[in-house]
Amino acid sequence: MQRLPALFLLLLSAVVVSLHQCTAFKEADFKKCASSGFCTRNRGVKGTQYSVDPGTVKVEGADLSATLTSKAASQSFNLTVRAYGPTVRIIVDEHASEHPPRYQIPDVLMSTLQQQTTKWASSQATAHTWTGSIGDVTVKLTFASFKLEVLVGGKSAVVLNSRSMFNFEHPRKKQEGDPADWWEETFNGHQDSKPAGPEAISIDMTFSGSQHVYGIPERATNLALKPTAGSGVVSEPYRLYNLDVFEYEHSSPFGLYGAIPVLLSHKQGLTVGAFWLNAAEMYVDVESVRDGQAVQWITESGILDLFIMTGPSPKDVTSQYAAVTGTTAMPQLFALGYHQCRWNYKDEADAYAVDAGFDEHQIPYDVLWLDIEHTDGKRYLTWDSRLFPNPIAMQEDIASRGRKMVTIVDPHVKRDSAYYIYKEASDNKYFVRKSDGTEFDGWCWPGASSYLDVTNPEVRSWWATQFTPDKYKGSTKHLYIWNDMNEPSVFNGPEITMQKDVLHYGDVEHRDIHNIFGYYYHLATAEALIHRGQEKELYGEHGDRPFVLSRAFFAGTQRVGPIWTGDNAAQWSHLAVSVPMLLTLGLTGLPFSGADVGGFFGNPDAELLTRWYQLGMYYPFFRGHAHLETQRREPWLFGEDTTRRIREAIRGRYALLPYIYTLFR
Repeated sequence: MQRLPALFLLLLSAVVVSLHQCTAFKEADFKKCASSGFCTRNRGVKGTQYSVDPGTVKVEGADLSATLTSKAASQSFNLTVRAYGPTVRIIVDEHASEHPPRYQIPDVLMSTLQQQTTKWASSQATAHTWTGSIGDVTVKLTFASFKLEVLVGGKSAVVLNSRSMFNFEHPRKKQEGDPADWWEETFNGHQDSKPAGPEAISIDMTFSGSQHVYGIPERATNLALKPTAGSGVVSEPYRLYNLDVFEYEHSSPFGLYGAIPVLLSHKQGLTVGAFWLNAAEMYVDVESVRDGQAVQWITESGILDLFIMTGPSPKDVTSQYAAVTGTTAMPQLFALGYHQCRWNYKDEADAYAVDAGFDEHQIPYDVLWLDIEHTDGKRYLTWDSRLFPNPIAMQEDIASRGRKMVTIVDPHVKRDSAYYIYKEASDNKYFVRKSDGTEFDGWCWPGASSYLDVTNPEVRSWWATQFTPDKYKGSTKHLYIWNDMNEPSVFNGPEITMQKDVLHYGDVEHRDIHNIFGYYYHLATAEALIHRGQEKELYGEHGDRPFVLSRAFFAGTQRVGPIWTGDNAAQWSHLAVSVPMLLTLGLTGLPFSGADVGGFFGNPDAELLTRWYQLGMYYPFFRGHAHLETQRREPWLFGEDTTRRIREAIRGRYALLPYIYTLFR
């Protein structure tokens, strides 16, 4: 009888995994604005009444500080306007109180940012306004009805709260008769306890004279963002919430695996960028109005920490954003070549055969990848000794022809006390916790899994020691890493992710850090390869730069490594939409990206596969990848003519390689 519960759990795991593998996009599995209380409370709501207390306005160096007051709620907040040359930062946060402070994101902004602060060249206050200038940039703050306008060269670039949609839900104690969605929320049977109550923030922006806005990846849609609000428009807002979305829809505002809360407006003579440093769930509405483009941002928690990059050119905006969050990490040359991947190359013989196939057909490539089936029961940093009995010899053989290998390492850790990674992390309390302090237990590829709390610097430091060959048995200096499922994906969780009320380092709720979790896991793994790369006996005096591919991302990911656009499909529409998806990532500071050539799901015919290679050779990250249940599609399996065309495309990539590498420099 004792075996029955274990058998039931095993079957449940199989069902969950089977559904994940075989089911296409299910709209009902994911939230919309109407099922998110914070969005429905704030979307389209105008007439909020906030004002600046003129008596509190104070200018010291680069900072203007003041008290912002809500007339309706009788609450006050700290307002700071800070100058970094042509970039203006606006911060709104609560005063210190009996309530816990709101989460503010560390580890994203450049450590040198404070050195870039710039004293206001002019500062003038009246009874109704304050005006400050630096060079061509002027900021005008209106007191009586809070409004902040940024002008460039005397012309309006962006106006905050011109439509009176700013709202900052203040801390409070639970009372009888409070609205139901303030203190708990249920979606598809999953309950969110919301212990802090309502804490959403809304802000509107108007870009005068602009016809289009761009950015806020990731989603499969146009480069110029279509309106989601306004007369005659019926649409969901754009959503930023990192999720494991397989076989996603194209031409949709739905958010995918990563989130960069950066929006750009462009008109003749002026490009402006807005970056909201906030990792909570976020919705963005775009509306065409009489005098330009209007945008409303709504986030569930955190603070308002907004950077306005004033350009005036597109190049200037990207440079200003890079000054805030960093430039793109310099890749190794092999990372810019062609990568061959499949879920899964089944054993060493299969890997050797694929490697030999490229030589036989005179097709260049640089990296062979292994997906989850190479591991011992989905225990990452291990090998299945039946299928890969000699991984070191395999890597050395492939490296003898100038090539590398990549293995997958996901953030879910199999709950098995005999598995050294789990035991050591559990003993040190390195996992994400439930509110009662016990380890969070979710389902993913291994079955019951715990998740490393990579927001904790101590956990990241520990993780950074796990990839040296003495720890990662069977690895060599030729092996690099792939982080998948790091949104994080939790098969039995709400929206296939982690519950918002589980706890991270410092008792921070997951709702506050959700969109940055994948960034932290990516960062921790890259730091591990940096640590490995410092071993002189492996890499010599000059060391080794990391290569770690990630699916989830956030602002700052460009400093860490490349990403790809996730589980696309072998469809012409997915080939087409890959272009605006990658261009949007580039515009928002993450140019080292690519889409799975051929489509991850489904079976492309020879024409689609050929055209995808002919396009993919221009992707910054160039990889062919396919699902476990698809037909094999190595470049030589579709006939001599198709092989020739694909060979020409891949060789074309290598002809461009010196130029591409130089662009990264």
